[in-house]
Amino acid sequence: MMTLIQCKVEEDVKDQAVELFKEIGIDLSSAIRIFLIKCIRTGGIPFEVTKDIMDFELYKMLKEIQRYEESIGNSNMTLEEINEEIRLAREERRAREAKEKEGKK
Repeated sequence: MMTLIQCKVEEDVKDQAVELFKEIGIDLSSAIRIFLIKCIRTGGIPFEVTKDIMDFELYKMLKEIQRYEESIGNSNMTLEEINEEIRLAREERRAREAKEKEGKK
């Protein structure tokens, strides 16, 4: 069974890709299918992803998260502080789950 995948990309990027793939004898859909299969086989993106090629929208989103973390004071946390936050959150979750379990009895 086949499914449809849609994504938005700049027209010139699409046109250049179509031309490139035409030169090597495949169409755009086949190239995308090959990329997805290669990702699955390698367990990730089959090339190094660096800031230079990272999608600009993703880069902007990561910067927004970084600014937010800085605004609430989390950007300078030590590993020990992060681990302590995780430990406390887990304790709270376990206590909540135990309380819910007791309430069901």
